[in-house]
Amino acid sequence: MVVKVLRPPPRIKVLEALSSIADGRISAVNNEARVSSSSGEREYHVVVTGDLRAYSNDNGTLYRGYVGYPIIALLMMRGVIPYDEAIARALSGIPWRTLNETYKRYEVVEEIVLKRAEERGISREVVMGYVSVVMKKLSSMRIVFDDSLVKQQTLF
Repeated sequence: MVVKVLRPPPRIKVLEALSSIADGRISAVNNEARVSSSSGEREYHVVVTGDLRAYSNDNGTLYRGYVGYPIIALLMMRGVIPYDEAIARALSGIPWRTLNETYKRYEVVEEIVLKRAEERGISREVVMGYVSVVMKKLSSMRIVFDDSLVKQQTLF
């Protein structure tokens, strides 16, 4: 059994979580969800309990030790952290995997995503203000990775 406190994510993961919800790539039942990647090639299994024990098989959570975007998306859907529908709509359809693999730097991808939001009528100031609020909330939470959760949950 692996149990460890997850670090706050890179800011861009907040935007990726919004995008996954806007694109309808997450289906949730209670504390559990399935999240499809932007390319549709991967599917992540996510569990978050009421006491903030969490499991997700995305790379950020499993291998880098931070709260991955599938966990953030589930927390948004459950109302634990803020969700902004207008920003989410502005971020729909972004090919996250392609951008991340092409540019290999979150700062570059973030700039592309912010330009896309601006083209769709949401200023970068509004987007980054929202991201700051979510990051502050995530930083105040103690989310603990617990791989035993995946064995306990069977809704999907």
